[in-house]
Amino acid sequence: MADNHPDSAQKVIIPRRLDPEDAQLALQQLQSILKRQEVVEALARREYEEEDRSNLLEGLLHRQHENEIRAIINDLHPSDIAFILESLPVQERQAVWQLVGAEHDADVLLEIEDWARESLIQSMDHEDLVAAAEHMDADEIADLAPDLPPDVIAEVQKGLTEQERAQLLEAMGYPEGTVGAIMDFEMVRVREDVSLEVVLRYLRRLHELPDHTDQIFVVDREDRLRGTLPVSVLLVSEPESLVSDVMQTEYLSLNPLDSDTDAAGAFERYDLVSAPVTDDLGRLIGRVTIDEVVDVIQEDSQEQELSRAGLQEEDIFAPVKAALRNRAPWLLVNLITAATASLVASRFEDTVSQIVILAFLMSIVAGIGGNSGNQTMTMVIRAMAMGRITVSNIWQLVKREILVTFLVGFCGSLVAAVFAWAFSGSVSVALVMMAAIIGNMLIGAVLGVLIPMLRARFGKDPAVGSSVLLTFATDSLGFFLFLSLATLFLL
Repeated sequence: MADNHPDSAQKVIIPRRLDPEDAQLALQQLQSILKRQEVVEALARREYEEEDRSNLLEGLLHRQHENEIRAIINDLHPSDIAFILESLPVQERQAVWQLVGAEHDADVLLEIEDWARESLIQSMDHEDLVAAAEHMDADEIADLAPDLPPDVIAEVQKGLTEQERAQLLEAMGYPEGTVGAIMDFEMVRVREDVSLEVVLRYLRRLHELPDHTDQIFVVDREDRLRGTLPVSVLLVSEPESLVSDVMQTEYLSLNPLDSDTDAAGAFERYDLVSAPVTDDLGRLIGRVTIDEVVDVIQEDSQEQELSRAGLQEEDIFAPVKAALRNRAPWLLVNLITAATASLVASRFEDTVSQIVILAFLMSIVAGIGGNSGNQTMTMVIRAMAMGRITVSNIWQLVKREILVTFLVGFCGSLVAAVFAWAFSGSVSVALVMMAAIIGNMLIGAVLGVLIPMLRARFGKDPAVGSSVLLTFATDSLGFFLFLSLATLFLL
């Protein structure tokens, strides 16, 4: 029996949920469309006899492909759009970017990685850049300021209020890597002498609360921070209570010149969602929120991973020349270090020629030492990032690593000695192998502590190229130690 209720014919709307797999699927669909477009253009270039007809067909198919791309890309979250653009070569990235709706421009530019943002900005004209920047807050404009043309920044400033212009100039004045560079200015502040009912009425008059508002900041008439009022406390307390009666006076506050990495560590330690930023006089000037902190943590993690190989972040679709400039320097250093290790081994040519099995075993000694040193160095770099290593405990750490490495090396060298004895049939070769492995692992452990510490001492990134330097030391000294022992005790 049919249902004649008027609501029965209404379409059921299923809310769309965010899912990273949607972006992966959309990327595959876009790549398929772009491939079809490439085939169409290739075929059109071969059609000489029916040129007009070919151009018409190519134009129709091109518009069809563009409509398909628009339908896919503009239905995604700005973060997913940014992911797709980062995953495309430069020319395709710029072509798809032209099809992204103008309402997404600002959000995508803020979400996309720095190395991909440059190519998008290059493809935008002056008016589009101004329109996108006009939808951003002062702190967001400051984030993009290094990549935007000066004339765009100047025009955007004209449309800001005096307060927003002052905030923009202030945010642009803080160095990269500081709290001031990631703080925002949107926050709710109240006085301590008003009731919670007044605070609630004030909040209801706002169009919306700033993102990640988990607490309200309590200030005096000079904007000095007096305490914080958690939203959870506000909602469950009696409306007649004064703010001063329920506010929290124990809170973490940041200085705009603090390191953003230190701030990220504080957020992790105290499970924060937001934290106030105060100047040297205790005045509230901004706040840091968890979304910015997550970005800092992710960027630091990516930089450390790249730095250990001597790399900087690069566009994976960048021209070959750009990739060469990024990768060649440390590869040349690695080549020099490898040549040095080979030179050390060549000094023991007579020893190796008389006991050929040494040529096969010495690579094990070098490899084990390098792996041991890398384990130590990874632990040290992580501890340095967390602020757990100081001048007073560095030698205690060195002694601990020596002891741990000796015990691990002793056990591992026993296995290696059995292996060497099985292949050579000589107990003497096995004992030399055992001693060399323990010695090179100890060298790797000591250098795994000292290399990042010395680089930090001289103001360098502890992670940049440390693995290359460590490999050089363990290879060269490992060859030297093993072949020296062999020369002394086997010949």
